[in-house]
Amino acid sequence: MTTEHYFSEDPQAPLRTTTLSLTLRGHSVTMQSASGTFSPGHLDTGTAVLLKYAPAAPETGNFLDLGCGWGPLTLALALESPGAHIWGVDVNDRALEITRGNAANARAANITCARPGDVPPDVAFDLIWSNPPIRVGKQELHALLSAWLPRLSPTGEAWLVVAKKLGADSLQEWINRGEAGEFIASRWETSRGYRVIRVVRQQS
Repeated sequence: MTTEHYFSEDPQAPLRTTTLSLTLRGHSVTMQSASGTFSPGHLDTGTAVLLKYAPAAPETGNFLDLGCGWGPLTLALALESPGAHIWGVDVNDRALEITRGNAANARAANITCARPGDVPPDVAFDLIWSNPPIRVGKQELHALLSAWLPRLSPTGEAWLVVAKKLGADSLQEWINRGEAGEFIASRWETSRGYRVIRVVRQQS
Protein backbone atom coordinates (compact mmCIF):
# COMPACT_ATOMS: atom_id res chain seq x y z
CA MET A 1 0.00 0.00 0.00
CA THR A 2 1.36 3.42 -0.92
CA THR A 3 1.33 6.38 1.47
CA GLU A 4 1.36 8.78 -1.46
CA HIS A 5 -1.46 11.32 -1.69
CA TYR A 6 -2.97 13.31 -4.52
CA PHE A 7 -1.33 16.40 -3.01
CA SER A 8 2.15 14.93 -3.49
CA GLU A 9 4.25 17.24 -5.63
CA ASP A 10 5.73 14.50 -7.80
CA PRO A 11 3.60 11.33 -7.77
CA GLN A 12 5.67 8.19 -8.16
CA ALA A 13 2.76 5.84 -8.84
CA PRO A 14 2.73 4.49 -12.42
CA LEU A 15 0.79 6.78 -14.72
CA ARG A 16 -2.60 5.36 -15.64
CA THR A 17 -5.03 7.55 -17.52
CA THR A 18 -8.79 7.23 -17.89
CA THR A 19 -10.77 8.86 -20.71
CA LEU A 20 -13.95 10.54 -19.49
CA SER A 21 -16.84 12.02 -21.48
CA LEU A 22 -18.31 14.81 -19.37
CA THR A 23 -20.76 17.67 -19.59
CA LEU A 24 -19.36 20.70 -17.78
CA ARG A 25 -21.91 23.49 -17.38
CA GLY A 26 -23.51 22.55 -20.69
CA HIS A 27 -20.26 21.93 -22.58
CA SER A 28 -19.56 18.39 -23.75
CA VAL A 29 -15.89 17.50 -23.37
CA THR A 30 -13.57 14.53 -23.42
CA MET A 31 -10.97 14.64 -20.65
CA GLN A 32 -8.21 12.50 -19.25
CA SER A 33 -7.87 11.81 -15.55
CA ALA A 34 -4.71 10.29 -14.12
CA SER A 35 -3.53 8.14 -11.27
CA GLY A 36 -1.71 10.09 -8.60
CA THR A 37 -4.19 12.97 -8.83
CA PHE A 38 -7.40 13.72 -6.96
CA SER A 39 -10.34 11.49 -7.92
CA PRO A 40 -8.73 9.52 -10.75
CA GLY A 41 -11.21 7.77 -12.97
CA HIS A 42 -14.33 9.82 -12.29
CA LEU A 43 -15.72 13.27 -11.54
CA ASP A 44 -15.99 13.42 -7.75
CA THR A 45 -19.24 14.33 -6.05
CA GLY A 46 -18.03 17.58 -4.51
CA THR A 47 -16.83 18.95 -7.83
CA ALA A 48 -20.13 17.94 -9.46
CA VAL A 49 -22.04 19.80 -6.74
CA LEU A 50 -19.98 22.96 -7.23
CA LEU A 51 -20.44 22.79 -11.00
CA LYS A 52 -24.20 22.48 -10.52
CA TYR A 53 -24.79 25.22 -7.99
CA ALA A 54 -22.16 27.92 -8.48
CA PRO A 55 -23.70 30.87 -10.35
CA ALA A 56 -22.63 31.92 -13.81
CA ALA A 57 -19.08 33.19 -13.97
CA PRO A 58 -18.34 36.74 -15.14
CA GLU A 59 -17.50 37.12 -18.82
CA THR A 60 -14.01 38.49 -18.16
CA GLY A 61 -11.42 38.68 -15.40
CA ASN A 62 -8.79 36.55 -13.72
CA PHE A 63 -10.20 33.30 -12.32
CA LEU A 64 -8.53 30.72 -10.10
CA ASP A 65 -9.18 27.02 -9.71
CA LEU A 66 -7.33 26.33 -6.46
CA GLY A 67 -6.23 22.70 -6.35
CA CYS A 68 -7.16 22.00 -9.94
CA GLY A 69 -6.42 18.26 -10.05
CA TRP A 70 -6.93 17.02 -13.61
CA GLY A 71 -8.87 20.16 -14.43
CA PRO A 72 -12.68 19.81 -14.58
CA LEU A 73 -13.31 23.12 -12.79
CA THR A 74 -10.54 24.85 -14.73
CA LEU A 75 -11.96 23.71 -18.05
CA ALA A 76 -15.55 24.51 -17.04
CA LEU A 77 -14.56 28.10 -16.24
CA ALA A 78 -12.56 28.44 -19.46
CA LEU A 79 -15.43 27.24 -21.64
CA GLU A 80 -18.06 29.26 -19.80
CA SER A 81 -16.03 32.47 -19.91
CA PRO A 82 -13.75 32.44 -22.97
CA GLY A 83 -12.92 36.10 -22.37
CA ALA A 84 -11.45 35.37 -18.94
CA HIS A 85 -7.99 34.13 -17.98
CA ILE A 86 -8.17 30.95 -15.93
CA TRP A 87 -5.39 29.87 -13.58
CA GLY A 88 -5.35 26.16 -12.71
CA VAL A 89 -3.11 25.90 -9.65
CA ASP A 90 -1.89 22.72 -7.97
CA VAL A 91 1.21 21.45 -6.17
CA ASN A 92 0.95 18.15 -8.08
CA ASP A 93 3.05 18.26 -11.26
CA ARG A 94 1.17 15.35 -12.82
CA ALA A 95 -2.14 17.13 -12.25
CA LEU A 96 -0.80 20.23 -14.00
CA GLU A 97 0.47 18.20 -16.94
CA ILE A 98 -2.86 16.42 -17.39
CA THR A 99 -4.81 19.68 -17.08
CA ARG A 100 -2.62 21.29 -19.76
CA GLY A 101 -3.40 18.37 -22.05
CA ASN A 102 -7.12 18.62 -21.35
CA ALA A 103 -7.05 22.34 -22.07
CA ALA A 104 -5.24 21.76 -25.36
CA ASN A 105 -7.67 19.02 -26.36
CA ALA A 106 -10.60 21.36 -25.72
CA ARG A 107 -8.83 24.22 -27.54
CA ALA A 108 -9.13 26.35 -24.41
CA ALA A 109 -6.29 28.80 -24.91
CA ASN A 110 -7.28 30.95 -21.92
CA ILE A 111 -5.86 28.56 -19.30
CA THR A 112 -2.54 28.81 -17.47
CA CYS A 113 -1.53 25.87 -15.28
CA ALA A 114 0.98 26.68 -12.55
CA ARG A 115 2.35 25.69 -9.21
CA PRO A 116 1.40 28.12 -6.43
CA GLY A 117 4.78 29.84 -6.37
CA ASP A 118 4.67 30.48 -10.11
CA VAL A 119 1.57 32.69 -10.02
CA PRO A 120 2.73 36.33 -10.14
CA PRO A 121 2.09 37.94 -6.74
CA ASP A 122 0.35 40.96 -8.27
CA VAL A 123 -2.43 38.90 -9.88
CA ALA A 124 -5.79 39.43 -8.13
CA PHE A 125 -8.69 37.10 -8.79
CA ASP A 126 -12.23 38.07 -9.64
CA LEU A 127 -13.41 34.52 -9.06
CA ILE A 128 -12.03 31.56 -7.13
CA TRP A 129 -13.51 28.09 -7.39
CA SER A 130 -12.12 25.36 -5.19
CA ASN A 131 -12.79 21.86 -3.99
CA PRO A 132 -10.04 22.33 -1.41
CA PRO A 133 -7.80 19.46 -0.27
CA ILE A 134 -9.39 18.89 3.13
CA ARG A 135 -7.28 15.81 3.81
CA VAL A 136 -4.05 17.81 3.96
CA GLY A 137 -5.12 18.61 7.53
CA LYS A 138 -6.68 21.63 9.16
CA GLN A 139 -3.45 23.55 9.66
CA GLU A 140 -2.36 23.27 6.03
CA LEU A 141 -5.88 23.94 4.76
CA HIS A 142 -6.12 27.12 6.81
CA ALA A 143 -2.70 28.22 5.56
CA LEU A 144 -3.81 27.59 1.99
CA LEU A 145 -6.97 29.67 2.30
CA SER A 146 -5.16 32.38 4.25
CA ALA A 147 -2.74 32.71 1.33
CA TRP A 148 -5.27 32.77 -1.50
CA LEU A 149 -8.50 34.35 -0.24
CA PRO A 150 -6.71 37.70 0.30
CA ARG A 151 -5.94 37.67 -3.43
CA LEU A 152 -9.60 38.19 -4.27
CA SER A 153 -10.24 41.47 -6.05
CA PRO A 154 -12.38 43.99 -4.11
CA THR A 155 -15.59 42.64 -5.67
CA GLY A 156 -14.33 39.09 -6.22
CA GLU A 157 -16.06 35.97 -4.94
CA ALA A 158 -14.77 32.57 -3.85
CA TRP A 159 -16.89 29.45 -4.09
CA LEU A 160 -15.81 26.46 -2.01
CA VAL A 161 -17.31 22.99 -1.83
CA VAL A 162 -16.65 20.99 1.32
CA ALA A 163 -18.19 17.79 2.68
CA LYS A 164 -20.33 18.31 5.77
CA LYS A 165 -18.72 15.35 7.50
CA LEU A 166 -15.25 16.77 6.82
CA GLY A 167 -15.87 20.08 8.55
CA ALA A 168 -17.70 22.37 6.13
CA ASP A 169 -19.53 24.21 8.91
CA SER A 170 -16.46 24.65 11.09
CA LEU A 171 -14.53 25.97 8.07
CA GLN A 172 -17.26 28.51 7.40
CA GLU A 173 -17.12 29.59 11.06
CA TRP A 174 -13.32 29.87 10.87
CA ILE A 175 -13.57 32.21 7.88
CA ASN A 176 -16.26 34.29 9.58
CA ARG A 177 -14.03 34.72 12.65
CA GLY A 178 -11.64 36.63 10.40
CA GLU A 179 -8.91 34.03 10.54
CA ALA A 180 -8.12 34.38 6.81
CA GLY A 181 -8.81 38.12 6.62
CA GLU A 182 -11.91 40.28 6.53
CA PHE A 183 -14.29 37.94 4.71
CA ILE A 184 -17.88 36.81 5.03
CA ALA A 185 -18.68 33.16 4.33
CA SER A 186 -22.26 32.09 3.75
CA ARG A 187 -23.86 28.76 2.97
CA TRP A 188 -25.20 28.85 -0.59
CA GLU A 189 -26.43 25.29 -1.09
CA THR A 190 -26.37 21.85 0.49
CA SER A 191 -26.47 18.77 -1.74
CA ARG A 192 -25.36 15.15 -1.58
CA GLY A 193 -23.56 15.67 1.72
CA TYR A 194 -21.68 18.79 0.59
CA ARG A 195 -21.91 22.48 1.39
CA VAL A 196 -21.33 25.13 -1.26
CA ILE A 197 -19.87 28.15 0.54
CA ARG A 198 -19.68 31.68 -0.89
CA VAL A 199 -16.89 33.93 0.38
CA VAL A 200 -16.73 37.69 -0.24
CA ARG A 201 -14.83 40.57 1.26
CA GLN A 202 -16.42 42.51 4.08
CA GLN A 203 -17.59 45.87 2.78
CA SER A 204 -16.48 48.89 4.78
